[in-house]
Amino acid sequence: MSAVFDQSTSSTGIPEGASYAAAGVDIEAGDRAVELMKEWVKKTRRPEVLGGLGGFAGLFDASALKHYERPLLASATDGVGTKVDIARRMGVYDTIGHDLVAMVMDDIVVCGAEPLFMTDYICVGKVHPERVAAMVKGIAEGCVLAGCALVGGETAEHPGLLGPDDFDVAGAGTGVVEADRLLGAERIRKGDAVIALAASGLHSNGYSLVRHVLLDRAKLGLDRHIDELGRTLGEELLEPTKIYSLDCLALTRTAEVHAFSHVTGGGLAANLARVIPDDLHAVVDRSTWTPAPVFELVGKTGDVERLELEKTLNMGVGMIAIVPEHSVDVALAALADRDVEAWVAGEITDRGGHETGAALVGDYAD
Repeated sequence: MSAVFDQSTSSTGIPEGASYAAAGVDIEAGDRAVELMKEWVKKTRRPEVLGGLGGFAGLFDASALKHYERPLLASATDGVGTKVDIARRMGVYDTIGHDLVAMVMDDIVVCGAEPLFMTDYICVGKVHPERVAAMVKGIAEGCVLAGCALVGGETAEHPGLLGPDDFDVAGAGTGVVEADRLLGAERIRKGDAVIALAASGLHSNGYSLVRHVLLDRAKLGLDRHIDELGRTLGEELLEPTKIYSLDCLALTRTAEVHAFSHVTGGGLAANLARVIPDDLHAVVDRSTWTPAPVFELVGKTGDVERLELEKTLNMGVGMIAIVPEHSVDVALAALADRDVEAWVAGEITDRGGHETGAALVGDYAD
């Protein structure tokens, strides 16, 4: 008999000694990761949450919604894209948790919904308990900033499909809003002001372009100090996405707000257009702000045209609030009180012959 087949086997025909661990999945490492993350998950607990980690499903007491006349549940799911590659290269695993919460919960708050709870999904090539715990720590910290609970999640080990240091993260969240307080296009009127809320950096969009330009083509090292940025390239690229959820909710309690727009993939104009009625048009004046240096770095280094940058990156605006003219001063004051940089960037006009619902005009301020 050939040596290839000269193996003793069990009655099932599987070679003796085969195991889940031998296939690359380490259950004990997964259990260790769960133990390490428990303390962080506890920090996100809301009074409506029942039970703890270890169940098959997270429980949230819906009787807490009884005081709503007509509660509408809002749901969203997202990931952080190829920004995870920067985290992997730098060996920094907690900041992307902030990104994940921002990408999910800042979508939910756009309709005026209060974030309630979130679940996460972490997929790795090999479970390194401390790394997984660091990711969950970041997610938990983000949930605290968003005001929601982290009620559960899943860590999946995919040996053979992902390298031992490769990983991805995703999440889903749920919020609630009273039906008659739902924000959106139907509330917007001609003459409304477009208020821009400053981004914390690139946020978590367009990293395929950023990586292609700065790392692949320009061969810049992540540890390289960039004078224009005032820090290393890696530190800039890992700057966590701003979580606006509680700021936006506070704004709705202080001023009249007609709509929000979360500036993510597609850029400012495309995301703003998503909340503009068919008969109206949003005009945003570039001269009202100066994009952070990282945007110019990407543009100049890669010889990327301005329109290409604008449809890929946020260009310094992470969230838009649309308010009636009489609420502008109150809105700006409320945001300033919460240390959110904001300014009037445009207005709502008639649609006229415009093909799209929103456009950027003018040149950026120096």
